[in-house]
Amino acid sequence: MEKVLVVEDDPDIARVLKLELERAGYAVDVVRDGRTAAAYDVSGTALIILDLLLPGMDGVDVCRAVRERSSVPIIMLTARDTTSDTVIGLDSGATDYMTKPFESDELLARVRAHIRTNQTRQRTLTLGDVVLFRDAHEVEIGGKPLELTATEFRLLEHFLLNPNKVFTRDALMNAVWGTDFVGESNVVDVHVGHLRRKLRDGGAPESTIRTVRGVGYILRS
Repeated sequence: MEKVLVVEDDPDIARVLKLELERAGYAVDVVRDGRTAAAYDVSGTALIILDLLLPGMDGVDVCRAVRERSSVPIIMLTARDTTSDTVIGLDSGATDYMTKPFESDELLARVRAHIRTNQTRQRTLTLGDVVLFRDAHEVEIGGKPLELTATEFRLLEHFLLNPNKVFTRDALMNAVWGTDFVGESNVVDVHVGHLRRKLRDGGAPESTIRTVRGVGYILRS
């Protein structure tokens, strides 16, 4: 049974959310203050419903604290229907945003959609802050999306599947481009260079992919 964490200080709203989610088949934990929510162990949690205005610590800071260690979907709730609140919530790492009052059916639909999307993304490869979602074909560094071309994605995926292994340029070309590829001899160097630059600009260490002089490249874990 999938678990949903509800962070809501209003007892009436918390009770309704818990009831509706349990009726929909979810296990539900309820937390009523921000500091407890920020320290909550979210491993095993499928989704968080997070109120913006909380005692102890507001929802924005709670969201940022959770994002430091988890990519669990977060639906943020607020009674204030303002664009600035929406922008602040999403910028803090919230996956979605809803204004009170809301329809239970719509909330449950969003819960299902975000849990389903997150499950699709769970086939992941990681190295430090670098996370590659194989099914979703996405890459993040420190929780922020990294835009890669299809070739750069396959190249990074190959390195992450084989850390600490030296690959010659020919081996990389066969693995990423295929044995039938016909192109310039420097195509591997060009794409590795682009991938390195994007990783570096995204916050990954300079030495993530190293050159082995006279041989090829290696990804150091």
